Amino acid sequence: MRRLLVLVALALFAAPPARAQFGGGPPAVGTAVAHKQPVVETSSFIGRVQAIDKVDLVSRVTAFLDEIHFTEGAEVQKGQLLYVLERGPFEADVAVKQAAVAQNQALLRNASLTLARAQALLNTPAGQRATYDEAQAQQASYAAQLLSAQAQLRASQINLAYTEIRAPVAGRITRTNVTVGNVVSPSSGPLATIYSQDPMYVLFPVSARAALDLRNHFTGKGGISALVVKLRLADGSIFGRTGTLDYIEPTVATSTDTIIFRARIPNPLVPGRSASDPTPRELVDGQFVTALLEGVEPVLALGIPRSAILTDQQGNYVYVIGPGNHAERRRIQLGQSTPATAIVLSGLAEGDQVIVDGLQRVRPGIPVNPAPAAPGPSGAPVGIAPPAAAPGSAKG
Repeated sequence: MRRLLVLVALALFAAPPARAQFGGGPPAVGTAVAHKQPVVETSSFIGRVQAIDKVDLVSRVTAFLDEIHFTEGAEVQKGQLLYVLERGPFEADVAVKQAAVAQNQALLRNASLTLARAQALLNTPAGQRATYDEAQAQQASYAAQLLSAQAQLRASQINLAYTEIRAPVAGRITRTNVTVGNVVSPSSGPLATIYSQDPMYVLFPVSARAALDLRNHFTGKGGISALVVKLRLADGSIFGRTGTLDYIEPTVATSTDTIIFRARIPNPLVPGRSASDPTPRELVDGQFVTALLEGVEPVLALGIPRSAILTDQQGNYVYVIGPGNHAERRRIQLGQSTPATAIVLSGLAEGDQVIVDGLQRVRPGIPVNPAPAAPGPSGAPVGIAPPAAAPGSAKG
């Protein structure tokens, strides 16, 4: 028995390496055919959300803060009353200025009557030119004093109106920096800040080279109007609304060699939430996002499954089925791709069979036993989208 075991062990160690690796024949591999399919051209950039309107609420007069009429962190409407300052001193000042206006109106009426009498007597023996001139000057003086009193009344009325601080724009308001009972003035700083919510800006830097490539690529396709902007949020999800580019900085930042692009995108309420909720919308001022610039119209491009892509120090490559079912290594250049599909710019031709499954058993030049890769849930080979599927992309 011991001798038999020794013979079996020797036989196992003496087995040919190729037979042990490939099971007595060429390794079986799954393949997919490289074919043209519609894809949406996409470039991605790191950006930041910015409110279109940001307004600091500052007191225009010096007074005690009497009332606060908003919920901190909630959304407010344009014209909504937010703060009320002490009104008594300003109402009294308005009353004083109204009395001054009434007094000057009375003086002006009397001066006008005196001028009319002096003018009527001017051509009679009782009339004197000096008297007429004096009455005329007095009437003009009282008219000027009335204008001054009316202007002072208007200034007092404006100051009284400043005791009510209303929202100049609609948006979300921060916490208040001053509480009831404190004295506020123009030098007190912002009482609170309002950030507009819908729509929002997204600003993202684009390298000068990438901006030049975008301009050249879309010049004959409608320019920036041929691009839509989508956002990928921090959790990897895609924001449900699309935006458009509305501004490109006319200068390049010398420190980073980038150009600022700006997109405008809707930011509606999340379904089921109200404006009074703590987080009623997806986008928040200052939030980091990934901006995806996508072409409006899809283009036909040569695509293969991403699972076929291998990488070494020299770049990307794939294995294709060559003559006699031998594996051939092909260097390729990739373009913009989807998570499932890689777009090939050069190195492959339409109809080439690329190896998708069994890559760990493939070496350049060895014979293989190819068969179509097992279909995925959509009925297409694993890792590749069917041509009829709705296209989408992300930068590969």
